[in-house]
Amino acid sequence: MFKLSEQGLAEVKKELARYEAKESAIIPSLYIAQKENSGFVNPSVIHHLSQVMDIPEARINEVFKFYTMFNQKPVGKYHVQVCTNISCALEGSREMAGYICHELGVKYDEVTADGRFTVSKVECLGSCGTAPMMQVNDYYHEKLTPESAMNLLRGMK
Repeated sequence: MFKLSEQGLAEVKKELARYEAKESAIIPSLYIAQKENSGFVNPSVIHHLSQVMDIPEARINEVFKFYTMFNQKPVGKYHVQVCTNISCALEGSREMAGYICHELGVKYDEVTADGRFTVSKVECLGSCGTAPMMQVNDYYHEKLTPESAMNLLRGMK
């Protein structure tokens, strides 16, 4: 059963205090919990946040299921999120994502055998002028080619 650390609990309570409506703290609280739960959110996390925040689980789930930045299952140490929205797609991001999966030997949203990588196709990451791009954990990498993307990832192994 998931439970926030003392620090995580303090951060969630701080977020709750920042907003007039406690529902406004759902997104930052999900981020906190995801980080503490090895990079993903599961029903146990939702249940615990519901108790801590005094918000129905269904309300938290609405937010959790809507946004792609919350992982619904475990991810590798390096979560490779390739933007496949129109600007990036026109510049070859979908092909790049497929190339990365092929090179790493995984399908989308699977974890590599060594536990290091998960490749996901995601909606717009807000870097349309520097397409194609990908986000690895919290860092953006822009103006990529399939080869330059793989070189970045090889450097992380």
